[in-house]
Amino acid sequence: MEAGHKSVTIIGAGLCGSLLAVLLKRQGFDVSLLERRADPRIAPPVAGRSINLALSARGIRALQHAGVFPLVDKLLMPMRGRVIHSEDGATELQRYGQRSDEQIYSVSRGELNRILIEASEERGIEVRFGQEARGFDDSGQGIRVTDHTKGSDWTCSDAPVIAADGAGSAIRRALDDAAGITATETLLPHGYKELCIPPGPGGRHLLDPRGLHIWPRGGFMLIALPNPGGDFTLTLFLPNEGRESFASLESEAAVEAFFLRHFADVVPLIPGLAGSFLANPVGILGTVRCGGWHDRGRRLLIGDAAHAIVPFHGQGMNLAFEDCVVLDEAIRTGKDWETVFATFEEQQLPNANAIADMALENYVEMRDTVRDPKYKLRKELSFELERRLPNRFIPRYSMVMFHDEIPYAVAQERGAVQESLLADLVRDAQTLDEIDLSEAEARARSALPHLAGNRNP
Repeated sequence: MEAGHKSVTIIGAGLCGSLLAVLLKRQGFDVSLLERRADPRIAPPVAGRSINLALSARGIRALQHAGVFPLVDKLLMPMRGRVIHSEDGATELQRYGQRSDEQIYSVSRGELNRILIEASEERGIEVRFGQEARGFDDSGQGIRVTDHTKGSDWTCSDAPVIAADGAGSAIRRALDDAAGITATETLLPHGYKELCIPPGPGGRHLLDPRGLHIWPRGGFMLIALPNPGGDFTLTLFLPNEGRESFASLESEAAVEAFFLRHFADVVPLIPGLAGSFLANPVGILGTVRCGGWHDRGRRLLIGDAAHAIVPFHGQGMNLAFEDCVVLDEAIRTGKDWETVFATFEEQQLPNANAIADMALENYVEMRDTVRDPKYKLRKELSFELERRLPNRFIPRYSMVMFHDEIPYAVAQERGAVQESLLADLVRDAQTLDEIDLSEAEARARSALPHLAGNRNP
C-alpha cells in the first residue's frame, strides 16, 4: 500500500504504540502519537507498578526489524533458566532450553519505553502527552480526546486510528458498543505486589543474576528478576481473598509472619520489607479477548488493547511487538486499510487466544508443577526427544520463547500432543533410564508431523 502523505494516528505511546510508530514512519506515513500520561521520561515512576518484562525471540525480532535493537541491547539481563527456591531453603536451576542461546532477558519496562519514545521523536514523529482518548464523538466518526495539558477537549477525526491504549482501552469499549467486537475482560482472583532487593556491597547482585528466581508455594508464588544496577524486582502473586491472601496481610506483623513462613531466605535481603509491602498497591491480573479487532478501515486495536494476557508466560510485550511486525508487513502488501486490518486480525487473533490460554496454564506450572519430580522427568525426556527429533519435537516452552517462526497457535496445538505423549511415557518411570527411548522416539515421530520452517538443525 502506498503511503504517500497519508497520516496515521496511534493512541498510546507505550511499548507497542511507540514501536509501531517507528515502523509506520519508516514506510512513509505521517504518524501522530497520542499518550494520556505525562512524558514518562520526566514524570516520577509509579511505585510498585513496573513488573519487569521478559524479552524473548519474538520481541527481539521485532526490535531488530525496526532497527532499534542496538539501543535496547544494553538494558538486557540474560536469564538462562528458573532458579527454584524450595521451602527448606534449597535452590535448583531448571534450564529453559538445552542450547546456550536459549535464554530470555529481563528488561525494565520504563527504560525500554523511554528508548522507543526517543526513537520515535528522532524520526520526526509527533508525540503528544497528556492526551486521553475517551471514546467516539457523537457522530461515531471521530475520537473524543481530553487534552490534560490545556484542560480542554478536542476531536481526532483522522483515519485510520490504531488503538494501542492498553488493557483498559477506551477505544476497545467504544468499538464493542458501536461495532460489536464482543470484547470480554476476565479478572483472575489473584493480584500482585512488587518489592525490591537492593544491590549488595559494590553494586553486586545478592542472588544469582543469571536466572529468574521463583519461590513456588502451590496457590501462590514470589518471583525475582535481575536488573543491571545490581537490584532485583520482586513480584508476589497471591489470591486477593482467603486465609493466605492480600486481604489477610493488612499489618506489618502479618506481613512479616507471612514472609518468614513462606520466603524466609528473602527477608534479610529486603530492608523495610513490611512497610514497603503495605505502601505498594495491589495490581490486577486479567485477560482481554475480542471476537474482532477492527471497524473496517477506520479503527484497529493492537497490543494489550486487543488481547491483554496475564504475565505468567512473559509474552504480553513479545506478542504486542509481534503484532507490530505483522501489521507492518500487512501494510506493505495490502491494497487498502480495510484489507490490511482484516489480514492482521486473521493472522494474529488465533495466536493471541492461544498464548492467553498458555499464559494462564503457566501460572499453575510456575507456582506448583515445577516442584513435582514427574515434571522434571517430563522435561528431561522432552529435551532428549528434541535432541533426537529436532524438526519434530520441540518443548512447548521453547516453541513459545525461542522460535518466533512457530505461531503461538501451532505451539499450543503441538504442545498438547507432546504433553499427552510425555505423561504416558513417564507414567511408570522414575528416571530417564527406565524409559525405552527408542519407543519414545518412534511414538513422537508418529504423532508429530515435520515442522515446516523450523530453524533447528
